[in-house]
Amino acid sequence: MPGTALPNNIMHFARILRRAGLPIGPGKVLAALQALPLINISNKDDVYWALHAMFVDKHAQSEIFELAFARFWRAPSQANDDLSLIDQAQKQRGDQDVRPASRRISDAFADQAIAQTKSDNVEPPASDVVASWSASEKLRSQDFETMSTAEMAEAKRLMAVLRLPIPSVRTRRFVASNFGPRIDLRATMRASLGTGELIQLKRRARGQRHPPLVVLCDISGSMAAYARMLLHFLHAITNDRDRVHVFLFGTRLTNVTRELKHRDPDVALARVGRSVQDWSGGTRIGEALRTFNQHWSRRVLGQGAVTLLITDGLDRDGGEGLAIEAQRLQRSSRRLIWLNPLLRYAGFEPKSAGIRAILPHVDEFRPAHNLDSLAALIAALADVNAARREFASVAA
Repeated sequence: MPGTALPNNIMHFARILRRAGLPIGPGKVLAALQALPLINISNKDDVYWALHAMFVDKHAQSEIFELAFARFWRAPSQANDDLSLIDQAQKQRGDQDVRPASRRISDAFADQAIAQTKSDNVEPPASDVVASWSASEKLRSQDFETMSTAEMAEAKRLMAVLRLPIPSVRTRRFVASNFGPRIDLRATMRASLGTGELIQLKRRARGQRHPPLVVLCDISGSMAAYARMLLHFLHAITNDRDRVHVFLFGTRLTNVTRELKHRDPDVALARVGRSVQDWSGGTRIGEALRTFNQHWSRRVLGQGAVTLLITDGLDRDGGEGLAIEAQRLQRSSRRLIWLNPLLRYAGFEPKSAGIRAILPHVDEFRPAHNLDSLAALIAALADVNAARREFASVAA
C-alpha cells in the first residue's frame, strides 16, 4: 500500500469510530494496516470483515461500525446518500425514533468535518455539519444510552455541578456546647483549677456530622453505558465531600475511591480504567457483595453510612447467595438505596432471580438512567425525615 491514500483513510476511519465511542487506539490502527495486505482489498466484504475484526470488541459495537463503514467507504459522488439524508431529516424534525448508533455516527462525522475545516481555516460546509444541540429540559429526561456524543458531553458538564446534600446525623461522641443538655464535669473541673473556686458549669451535646456515603456500582456489559456516565457523577460527589467510598464490580470488587479523588475527571477516569480489570464483562453480584461484607463493611459502613447499590440485578450466578449478602448489607447500612436503570421501562417487572433476591432488602428502589433520576435521588437524600434513622440503643 505504499504511495496510496489507503493508510490515511484507515487512520481517518478509526478516528471516526473513536469519536463515536469505540475504544480504538494506535495499536488497533497498526494491526488493521498489517491485516489489509493479507486480503483482497478490491473486495469490499473482505475489507469490511478485516476491519471489523480489528476494531470491534463486542457485539454492541457492530451496529456503530456497520453504519460508519457504509458512510465512510463510498464513492465521492454519493456524499449525500440516503443514510445521510435520513439522519439530517430526522434531526431537523426532532424525530424521537432516531437510532442511538446512527446519531453517534452523524455527530462523529460532524465533529470530524469541523476539526478538518478548522485545521484548514475554512468555514465548515452546511451540508456536512448537523447541529446536535438539544434543550436542557429534553436532555434531563433523555436516557443516557440514547444520547449522542455531544449530548453526553453536555450531560457530563451538568453532572459535574450536582451536589449530594445528605443531612447530618447525631454521633455517639459529645462535643462542647453552651446550651447542651448534659453537664461536662471534666471540663468544669479543669476550668476551676486556676482559681480553686467553682466557676460556671460547662455543658456538652452530641456532635453533628455527615454520614459516610458508600457506592457499589455494577460495570458489567449490560451496565457499561450507564456506569461510564454515572462515574462522572460519582467523581463530582467524591471531590465535593469527605468520607465517600466508591467500589466497582463485575466479576470482582475493586475499590476506586483513591483514583476518583483526582480533581481532573479525565485523569481520574483514566486511572479507574487502568485499575479495573473486569470492565464490560459478566456480573457476579452475590460474590461482589460477599467480598465487600467480609473485607470492607467494618471499615467504611460505620457511623450510619448511606449505601447506594447501582446495578440492573442481572446476576450470572442466578442470585445464588445474593439474598443473604443483600440482607447483611442493609443491616450494616443506615439506608440502602438501589438504583436500577431497568426502572426506565413502564412495564418493568422483577422477573430475574437476582432482582427478586435483592428487592426485599433495600430501603428504596429508584431509577438511574437520566439526569432527572439523579436529581430525584438528590432530593430524596436531602429529605431529613426519610434520612433520620437514629441508633436505638443510644439514649438521647
